Amino acid sequence: MFYKIAVISASLWFNFFEKGWFENVNSGRVVGIILVVVGLGIALIAALFLITQLNAEDGISGGGAAVGAGLAFIPVALFVGFGAFMVFKGGEDAKKHVEMEKQRKVLDIVKSRGQVTIDDLALEIDISRDELKAIVHRLVGLQVFDGYINWDVGTLYSEQASHLHELTNCKNCGGDIDLAGQGVLVCPWCGTEYFLSS
Repeated sequence: MFYKIAVISASLWFNFFEKGWFENVNSGRVVGIILVVVGLGIALIAALFLITQLNAEDGISGGGAAVGAGLAFIPVALFVGFGAFMVFKGGEDAKKHVEMEKQRKVLDIVKSRGQVTIDDLALEIDISRDELKAIVHRLVGLQVFDGYINWDVGTLYSEQASHLHELTNCKNCGGDIDLAGQGVLVCPWCGTEYFLSS
């Protein structure tokens, strides 16, 4: 009986992977919760069955009950363990999804408006200035954002990398700069950061 349950559970997992059910963040967490509930259900049914058999006059012996419990543990451990893993993985994926949404919002707002104050942008997306700074640097690292900012002044500008490479004077202080290269380049005079993806 318990061997058949283990075989069925293995085939179910194979079908889940084959159909790509775990690729969706929400469905992955739901499937994980279902697996945990099913595993606990199997444990409960197995426990009731073994207790009933032990109390029956012609039931199984203590040793038989121990073997039965061991066999029942296999599908229970598989369901509960894998279900817990899916719930945890779904939570991690959900956090990544939220972070990607914040990055997309920052990128869309700055590119559509051309310039935006840090305080307004942080307030609109409901994040702190430090978190916004980290997001901007990640966007630069992903090579999807070009622009510049002086964090003390507090205005973020979007501008094409080709235009920034032509600069010989800082847009904030007017000091001499050389924006050769890519990534985050800093004006040595005022600390204005230039973001170049290429």
